Amino acid sequence: MKRSAGLLLFRHTDDGPQVLLGHMGGPFFARRDAGAWTVPKGEYESDESAWAAARREFEEELGLPPPDGEAIALGEVRQTGGKIVTAWAIEADLDPATITPGTFRMEWPPRSGRLQEFPELDRVAWFGLDRAREVIVKAQTAFLDRLAEHSP
Repeated sequence: MKRSAGLLLFRHTDDGPQVLLGHMGGPFFARRDAGAWTVPKGEYESDESAWAAARREFEEELGLPPPDGEAIALGEVRQTGGKIVTAWAIEADLDPATITPGTFRMEWPPRSGRLQEFPELDRVAWFGLDRAREVIVKAQTAFLDRLAEHSP
């Protein structure tokens, strides 16, 4: 069973709390909005802790070191494909323009024999919780609900 871990940044604004989500890169999500945004996260093996993986993946996916601060455990969710995702929330502000996303290679178009490079996350943005619920991977809405329970 595949496991991923990630960090969900949040901040308080005059319009309420906001979370930082990344739009999944690559051709499968290029024209999608709903269900194409995610907590910055990535897979890890059993010899690495979920917390260490979450911090490592944040840096790999966004090109920035993970922020320091109190981590709020948001628990786990099981996504449609069976992957287990573990997340923590950290209060921090980050300018999406400072992101330098990591990349991955895949054969595209399928069966073409051509390898192309795509960004892990093709864009990153702040969302209010209601809007985030509309665009985030469905199973990950539980992270938003758990964060809202911890926020004043």
